[in-house]
Amino acid sequence: MRRAARVILVAIFGLMLGADAFAPYRYDRQFREEAASPPTRAHPLGTDALGRDRLSRLLHGGRISILLAPAATLVSVGIALTMGLGAALLGPWWGRAARVAIDLFLSLPWLFLLLTARGLLPLNTSPGVSIAVTFALLGFLGWPGPARVMMAAAERQSRADYVLLARAGGGGVWRVAVRHILPNLAPVTLAQFWTTAPAFLLAEANLALLGLGISEPLPSWGNLLRDLQNLAALPRDPAMSIPLLLLVVTLGCCQLAQAADEYPI
Repeated sequence: MRRAARVILVAIFGLMLGADAFAPYRYDRQFREEAASPPTRAHPLGTDALGRDRLSRLLHGGRISILLAPAATLVSVGIALTMGLGAALLGPWWGRAARVAIDLFLSLPWLFLLLTARGLLPLNTSPGVSIAVTFALLGFLGWPGPARVMMAAAERQSRADYVLLARAGGGGVWRVAVRHILPNLAPVTLAQFWTTAPAFLLAEANLALLGLGISEPLPSWGNLLRDLQNLAALPRDPAMSIPLLLLVVTLGCCQLAQAADEYPI
């Protein structure tokens, strides 16, 4: 199952990253005489209301989502790892302060914070700015969950015999952290990465459904999902391929997270 998950994710990522080569058209090319057409040989997933090829927009939108969701995850998990190492190295005072900050952030309605921050931007915000703001917000607001797990793992490592021996042998704080604690946190870090990345994909989709995600004309999986707001069209709408892809990516990432989490620390 996990090998299949890796193969499927690599295939999906390869298609999205190679969108310029695999997409039949540019994401913004319009076929006005074929607007809102069903799937045809020329347009395998049909066209949207503006006559743009859905397959091309799916591939180009996937490239944006698949590149930037992991980038936001790196920011989030990096903050969480820093918090965990601080709890392991700087003593109980850091741990108490970090737990207060984590509990405070977890108690906040983060989706509403995202909506508020994104809604403060003008409606004519350029697509590049909307991309940067959306995923920067996800990265800087999504760290508390991974931080709680990383702190528990780092504190457990700090009490391990090999760390105590390294400290007794004269190892400095940073030497112990880099040589002993950090390598043993790699499985937990990978598990948190694979758990958080699909959550950020879904968060961007939620924002886009409300019109606050990545701005047109740039596609993302989130703003492509707006075509599914007509419930009557759901069973036959080619845009159903997007939630199916989201589901496959999420399940694949969960399999990788489970595999990473099984390594003992």
